[in-house]
Amino acid sequence: MVTEIIILVVAIIAAILLWKVLRTVKNMVINTIAGLIVLVVANLVLGLEIAYTWIVILICAIAGVVGALLIIVLNYLGIAF
Repeated sequence: MVTEIIILVVAIIAAILLWKVLRTVKNMVINTIAGLIVLVVANLVLGLEIAYTWIVILICAIAGVVGALLIIVLNYLGIAF
């Protein structure tokens, strides 16, 4: 009886932790896609030559559209990317 209760508690804790991790991953994927769409449009419309490196993708994953706009501004000013 005690073993079943311990297994049930561990399963509930694992389910809660998994739900939180997947929610975070989902938000990062949405941020990445939105940021990369902004970068693709900026490359096509403004004629920028921003390379899609792992640093650019990481910035878009963390900051989303705001990160993409920051990359665009930095590229336009000739500072980075």
